Amino acid sequence: MSTPPSQPPAGRVAVHAEALPQGPPRAAPCPARGRSTPVRHQTAIGAAALSACLAVALSAPATGATTRTAPAKPDPRTVAAGSADRVVAAQPATFKTAAEDEIYRTGVVSSLNGLQHVSYQRTHAGLPVFGGDFVVTTDAGGAVLSSSVSQTKALDVDTTAKVSAAQAAKTSRARVSKVESASAPQLTVMAEGAGRLAYETVVTGVHKKAPTKLHVFVDAKSGKVVRTFDEVTHAAPDDRSFYHGTVDVSTAATSMQDPTRNGLRCGGQNGQTFTGTDNVWGNGSGTDLETACVDAMYAAQKEWDMLKEWLGRNGMNGSGGGFPMRVGLNQANAFWNGSYTNYGRNSAGTKQATGMDVVGHENGHGIFQNTPGGSSGGNGNEKGGMNESAGDIFGALVEFYANEPENLDPPDYLVGEEVDLVGRGPIRNMYNPSLVNNDPNCYSSSIPRTEVHKAAGPQNHWFVLLAVGSNGTPASPTCNNSTVTGIGIQKAGKVFMEGLNRKVTAWSHARARLETVNAAKQLFPGSAAECNSVKAAWSAVSVPAQSGEPAC
Repeated sequence: MSTPPSQPPAGRVAVHAEALPQGPPRAAPCPARGRSTPVRHQTAIGAAALSACLAVALSAPATGATTRTAPAKPDPRTVAAGSADRVVAAQPATFKTAAEDEIYRTGVVSSLNGLQHVSYQRTHAGLPVFGGDFVVTTDAGGAVLSSSVSQTKALDVDTTAKVSAAQAAKTSRARVSKVESASAPQLTVMAEGAGRLAYETVVTGVHKKAPTKLHVFVDAKSGKVVRTFDEVTHAAPDDRSFYHGTVDVSTAATSMQDPTRNGLRCGGQNGQTFTGTDNVWGNGSGTDLETACVDAMYAAQKEWDMLKEWLGRNGMNGSGGGFPMRVGLNQANAFWNGSYTNYGRNSAGTKQATGMDVVGHENGHGIFQNTPGGSSGGNGNEKGGMNESAGDIFGALVEFYANEPENLDPPDYLVGEEVDLVGRGPIRNMYNPSLVNNDPNCYSSSIPRTEVHKAAGPQNHWFVLLAVGSNGTPASPTCNNSTVTGIGIQKAGKVFMEGLNRKVTAWSHARARLETVNAAKQLFPGSAAECNSVKAAWSAVSVPAQSGEPAC
């Protein structure tokens, strides 16, 4: 849900704009280590307190130390936060800030070339705002380079509900056939135009024989459901499973938990990590669940390393953490449920769905969710399709990073070709989406109404065109009969990841074009070639130039 940990008082945005100190905080305690509570700027010490906490975490001497040392160099995250805070405070029109808004910073993510991405949320009249988020990007020195804003106008909405919370709960629960639990409805402002007052309820259970964690928004004036989204992201009725031969998987001495990659572990459907008498795992069988965990751990570790070495990301969640994995799901499926990945088997029951691209895909949903803007929102199924595409892109990236030989799983731009879950080969083709299930190659106004797995087509197509070009290997047709020059998969991955670092709730292909163009300019400042290819690849999938798009 979009609810902040505790509600700040309503009132004019008050983001602190003074120079940030480098010493320990004096006016407020630092949050507990590891806590993800966002910092609110409801007082004049908000930004200063964050700065001090970051500085302390990185440079404070050990308890009892007496040696005096020179002050540590300011953390770029602290500098970026201060710069971004000042811009947010000084430019309310840019960030669509209303008189009753309260802005609070939710995080700072460091990425390639020293770029820093400072993310924000807001409340309006004391209520959380769904879609009120934005991201400010700075360089390593704190100079603001660009911003990505979800809202289209400042909010002006009556916050008095006509529908009761009990009515909203009943309406929301009716959307799930077998309800296991439901949250208390949270009165929320949806950033649609001048705003819509709604209740957000999270309903967990089973719907159409599949697990669900459904967010339901009920209009607080009319009582009608106006939006839903599911945290559980399914692989659809096809997926992939492959065995990598004898591999060296990093685990603890007697459990399938990675000792160096925090949070990365694998076990059964009860969530318990598999254990043994030693750290020799699996027997190579397609029906053995311990072997399934070997495949899952191997792929996840490769993905972790790819994210670090190629894309400059700190773990899968961006802050040094990974996601637990479960195997043994008795379905021809795999899914991400919002906090862990879960893997089933093929329809014949002969292989587990723990191949490299399926693991890369499902963890890709976790990466998408754990970048600014999350996985909810957008226009119809458009953002959901881009989420599915993100999974496919991360699956391809990890395959190319691992670069396995022909007798194992060589890198390619097909999705699920090794598993053949239901006997129809790959479930998606990234370089020519229309070759599988007649998925769309090109963006059109029908994409928001297209099933999310099919709606992955345009962005998948864009990524391959950016990586290898229209006349590369494999050749990829264009929607405008143009020729696109590829920049290589590593550079394409960098541009894609930098785009996700600027993602907002109202994410779309049009906004992705704008932010990936900004990303290319900032990642490769001495060259126009990458920026021009980003533009050409988007045009080649029928996503035209956008207002405010910079020249290369």
